[in-house]
Amino acid sequence: MSKTILSVRNLTKRFGGLVALNNCNIDIGENSITGIIGPNGSGKSTLFNVITGHLKPEEGLVFYNNDDITGLESYKLFSLGMLRTFQIAHEFTNMTVVENLMVVPGNQNGESLLYSLLNRKKINEEDKIIRNKAFEVLEFLKIDHLKNELAGNLSGGQKKLLELARTMMVDAKIVFLDEVGAGVNKTLLNDIADSIQRLNKEKGYTFCMIEHDFELISRLCDPIIVLAEGSVLFKGTSNEIRNNDEVIESYLGRGLKK
Repeated sequence: MSKTILSVRNLTKRFGGLVALNNCNIDIGENSITGIIGPNGSGKSTLFNVITGHLKPEEGLVFYNNDDITGLESYKLFSLGMLRTFQIAHEFTNMTVVENLMVVPGNQNGESLLYSLLNRKKINEEDKIIRNKAFEVLEFLKIDHLKNELAGNLSGGQKKLLELARTMMVDAKIVFLDEVGAGVNKTLLNDIADSIQRLNKEKGYTFCMIEHDFELISRLCDPIIVLAEGSVLFKGTSNEIRNNDEVIESYLGRGLKK
């Protein structure tokens, strides 16, 4: 059994009278690909938003490598190697793919105007290192042919790959993927799935992903966690989920049970 990299304990989040998370508990194993599924309104996105610092919970705790990170701002989690992608990709549309990657690493010397004016040579050397890393990342993900394309011109699937590329610019430890398959054609979806598996096996990335495409979740994820009404309904393999009557009733639909 793998070491637990992230734990959620008794997490509760309310929006007025609506309870989005209700005493929710999950564990994510290091180097795993964990899937999160559930009907609309089950609390999936709220869970991601609380874990990654976009929302603060009313109750409960989040632990990352046994450290309490509850309510920690997302930029601080970023520096710890915890990243999150979104269902709608966020890119700098008027910058090239390479430029989108080059702005990711934090604390670059070029961010200081005075340093830039007085140390141009060192800035150029740092830019070269970052640019070369960007080229390596794009080659790993097999989208190096897009390096000079404006990010705004990319297809939906290519933008999702660009978001994965961003995580590689800072050597992420755990990445939260929010509906990576949404609006992506089958060919590119296979490329994205292959990239996730390669990052997991070759780079040691841990992934946790929300996804409605059960075929994709089944291919990539073990375990899969089913949320319902803000709490964990079931946790298991795709086969166990397909054959669990409670899950079928609440989410999957009887058509999936063979």
